[in-house]
Amino acid sequence: MSSIDKTSEITKSFDTILVLDFGSQYSHLIVRRLREIHVYAEMLPCTQKISTLKFKPIGIILSGGPYSVYEDDAPHVDPSIFDLNVPILGICYGMQEIAWLNNKSVSRGTKREYGPANINVLDSSCPLFKGTDNSKVWMSHHDKLTKLPDGFKTVANTDNTPFAGISHVSKPIYGIQFHPEVTHTVQGKRLLKNFAVNICKAPQNWTMENFIQTAVKRIRDTVGPTAEAIGAVSGGVDSSVASRLMKEAIGNRFHAIFVDNGLMRKNEAENVKHALDEGLGINLVVVDAGKEFLGNLKGVTDPEKKRKVIGHTFIHVFERVANQIKPKDGSQIKYLLQGTLYPDVIESVSFKGPSQTIKSHHNVGGLIDNMKLSLIEPLRELFKDEVRHLGELLDIPEDLVWRHPFPGPGLGIRVLGEVTPKQVEIAREADDVFITEIKKAGLYRKISQAFACLLPIRSVGVMGDQRMYEQVIALRAIETVDFMTADWFVFPADFLKRVASRIVNEVNGVSRVTYDITSKPPATVEWE
Repeated sequence: MSSIDKTSEITKSFDTILVLDFGSQYSHLIVRRLREIHVYAEMLPCTQKISTLKFKPIGIILSGGPYSVYEDDAPHVDPSIFDLNVPILGICYGMQEIAWLNNKSVSRGTKREYGPANINVLDSSCPLFKGTDNSKVWMSHHDKLTKLPDGFKTVANTDNTPFAGISHVSKPIYGIQFHPEVTHTVQGKRLLKNFAVNICKAPQNWTMENFIQTAVKRIRDTVGPTAEAIGAVSGGVDSSVASRLMKEAIGNRFHAIFVDNGLMRKNEAENVKHALDEGLGINLVVVDAGKEFLGNLKGVTDPEKKRKVIGHTFIHVFERVANQIKPKDGSQIKYLLQGTLYPDVIESVSFKGPSQTIKSHHNVGGLIDNMKLSLIEPLRELFKDEVRHLGELLDIPEDLVWRHPFPGPGLGIRVLGEVTPKQVEIAREADDVFITEIKKAGLYRKISQAFACLLPIRSVGVMGDQRMYEQVIALRAIETVDFMTADWFVFPADFLKRVASRIVNEVNGVSRVTYDITSKPPATVEWE
């Protein structure tokens, strides 16, 4: 299957700041901060060859990284970036890279500098530091410049770092040893705005209102006046927004397929149908395949095997339904919609490479080889918060826009052990009580994700003077920005007491409720 919607395509509509990634844990934040000031930015690996770049950026930012520029295997940028005659900003390792390529004036420092530092702005006339003053910045380095690169001057320092900020005397090339992209750098956002808007002259036109027009036009230009497309929807914000864009672009030539795997939350299928079909007019097919999924899961307890069974069954059901959809002109379906987001793209292009697989995921990616369709990925350039805003602009119901993430395998990985109809029902009812109480308390939007798990253990209890030996529900609720790290949500004690009481009294088969207070890492968000 081919992808027809490469990330760089949007650079035809929006002037772009290019972020070259050296593997810093903060690299994606640079893109985020630029997007927040309505400047479009993309991230590519530091090894990107300028000769193969499909667009000319209006500015380049070199990210930080965990390496030392003087080591033999250290990554280095294509020197051709300096021939583009565009402004360049080096951050941390990026500044050291500029210095190393100039006169190799970088070495190991005698003292590390990690955490907050006080920066002294020595040259307030420097465009990069316009409107800033001495303030707190966030440092994360051991190496440092030993002297100024040829043609540069010092514009800022700290007690430990004499060259905390440098600028070329005649060219718009700048370097800073600290990280402006993290919130701990008090004036970091102002500094990035100075670079992008004042120095690079980037227009602040990256808005979701403008994106809608661009995305709809791209879809229409790609699909043409007669071709048709299909896509899977889950009821989550990503697939809902992507489907709404397809509806806007090609109307009923887009066919959305919702596979009810019997592992959804309470009333999920009915709510999705009501919202997408009846509410938004999306051409929706709902498939009740619960018995098929549960039948294939019989006797399966291993988490990875459960995911694979659910994924393979989904592919089988989706393909079966898709093959029954026949375009009016007698041709074949040509396009497949996928809700790929920019964090997925960043993961694939990161200089660090894909992360170690903690657990397998399932989506329609397994359809690629067999269905011979071209991919349409209209959300490929967007972060999750941008997708939510887009959903609001497209009049998608609030409960879909702000729905907590729900895994593809659904309750299949929230029932630990064998997945049976009875076990699914217990997990579903407990989850419904938990989420209902969260919404009633006005906490749903403050929590990134919340759910109930049914544990494969039994615990003694007493109900109505009768000794019981029933199952255990574990509740989990987290706060996070990017789901790479997360911390548990601190509920009031009376809230947890109320939820536990309701679950034990209303959900048959449960005698005990626990609350998971483990952060990520070391734990994952899900239990399986």
